[in-house]
Amino acid sequence: MRLTSDREYRFAVPPEALWQVLAATDEYRQWWPWLRDFQAVGLVVGDDWRCVVRPPLPYTLRFALVLDEVVAPSLVRARVHGDIAGTAALTIAPTADGVRLRLVSDLTPSSRAFGLLSSVLRPLVVRAHDLVLDNGAAQFADRAITGP
Repeated sequence: MRLTSDREYRFAVPPEALWQVLAATDEYRQWWPWLRDFQAVGLVVGDDWRCVVRPPLPYTLRFALVLDEVVAPSLVRARVHGDIAGTAALTIAPTADGVRLRLVSDLTPSSRAFGLLSSVLRPLVVRAHDLVLDNGAAQFADRAITGP
């Protein structure tokens, strides 16, 4: 099973404000109850973010994001490995009234347990994945508007 995403969000904030919130990695666990553990130096090339995520389903994912490319305030490209593996890219582009954030990812289960679970519960796994992405994006926007 593949989890592919191409999600776009628009926010009424300048790119730099959104980037400032993205760079506040030390606050991620406070913002998201589903992020059970998170270790990162920051939004810098070569960093290896360690994540434990508990989506709204009865499973926990452990994975890492290796940041391959970081161009402030417009681009982050990463490789993902752990219970899921693949690639992800986040782009931020200015618009007439703020910013467009786009997340493109291509992930596959790499642990046998998650592979089996995602095959059996595919619609729920996809929905949980999209819910985590959408809620995370909305929370980034809220923080960009109100400040980190």
